[in-house]
Amino acid sequence: MTGARDVIVLQGGDSLEAEISRVSAAQVAAGLEAAGHRVTRLEVDRDAPVRLAEARPDVVFPALHGPPGEDGTVQGLLDILQLPYVGGGVAASAAAMDKTCAKALFRRAGLPVADDVVILPGSASKEAAAQITDALGDQVVIKPSGQGSAIGIARLPEASEIAASVANALKLGSVIVEPFITGREITVGVLDLHGRSPSAFPVIEIRTAPGEWYDAVNRYQAGASEHIIPAPLPTAVNAELQRIAITAHRVLGLRDLSRADFIVSEEEEIFLLEVNSLPGMTPTSLYPDGARADGLEFPELLDALVGSALERG
Repeated sequence: MTGARDVIVLQGGDSLEAEISRVSAAQVAAGLEAAGHRVTRLEVDRDAPVRLAEARPDVVFPALHGPPGEDGTVQGLLDILQLPYVGGGVAASAAAMDKTCAKALFRRAGLPVADDVVILPGSASKEAAAQITDALGDQVVIKPSGQGSAIGIARLPEASEIAASVANALKLGSVIVEPFITGREITVGVLDLHGRSPSAFPVIEIRTAPGEWYDAVNRYQAGASEHIIPAPLPTAVNAELQRIAITAHRVLGLRDLSRADFIVSEEEEIFLLEVNSLPGMTPTSLYPDGARADGLEFPELLDALVGSALERG
């Protein structure tokens, strides 16, 4: 155990994922209290910098999802205030949050990613739709590049709806479009405590009702998805998924924790989709499930993360 520490858990803000963040924060606060820490939850608003500076906690735990808590903005504030915090730094957080940037780094490192088309803000949606279908066909997934929790994703839109789907996603910034790949939804958590080598949790397969996928509803509604641990894949495939998750974590320069999301095709070909620098900590979240399967109960996991941030200083 780390020993009792004063920990501020950051939550909310003006992110599209603010409510999910508050649920994660409540779970994190309860887990840290169970581990013996003194915990305060703090909303990320215009008064938060002053309150953080006045409180001077031993550690800050950002239980934040989406910008500005997951894209390096809050991390920059904490660096200025010289407060130790859980998770990646400014550059690593920004790179992980931007799917286009992250995929470029993954591709450069030789990691298996799908082909894509990037559409920049200000692009004409009809021209973008023609570019997409020429490069990828009309069986595609359209994603805002800088959002999480499946926000703004259009999955397999009708060919006639691609332009409208692009226009809708562009409201949230740049857009990345990938071919639709039929396969299993897979995730792998990484634990990277300061002074130790990163390790991967057991591989998890996510199953939803027939005809559905792991969208925002199925992520956070109790009983809407099933987490199979370990994923019923060949041992060599699971080992490769764990290797890729750790490599992607390192490529981005992350620390403490991350969670890599994959599709494994029917032919068992692996496609790395993205890496979450601050995985969800809600009652239905995947990262705590992976830790538990690796022998780490939730309070113990959180205590280890706080200890890692303290050691790093």
